[in-house]
Amino acid sequence: MKKISILLVIIAACAFGARAQKFALIDMEYILKNVPAYEMANEQLSQLSQRWQKEVETKAKEAETMYKNYQADMVFLTDDQKKKKEEEIVAKEKEATELRYKYFGPEGELYKKRQSLMKPIQDDIYNAVKKISEEKGYQAIFDRASSANIIYASPRIDVSNEVLTRLGYSK
Repeated sequence: MKKISILLVIIAACAFGARAQKFALIDMEYILKNVPAYEMANEQLSQLSQRWQKEVETKAKEAETMYKNYQADMVFLTDDQKKKKEEEIVAKEKEATELRYKYFGPEGELYKKRQSLMKPIQDDIYNAVKKISEEKGYQAIFDRASSANIIYASPRIDVSNEVLTRLGYSK
């Protein structure tokens, strides 16, 4: 009797725990391509990046020109003049490097600008996915664009268009 009751409890626990879990997929690349604000932000970042890159390249070319002029004039300069020119060249190269780091470094201006432009879009998408998940009872929603592990998934479980509709971009 004791064995039968333990067996029934185990079977009930397994049956209860084996309930089907609902999950869905989204394609973040597809969603972002259909959000106009994302395309505008990317264009703005691209223009800003190009402008800053030109500025950095100009500084680097100035240092390179100074170095070439120094090499051409080196035979006519005294030791003190050589040292002064070398210091100027090193200072200009350092200035170019610092400018590159300021704009493109890990905590640079481009990173900060990307965060300020993209975070609101990402938050909106996250909130739409969360609401869909809560309404439809999904335990998990996976991003098929960022997961190399998903070999095949039925289009029936893709809720990307629902996310776009929730964001106000009907597909």
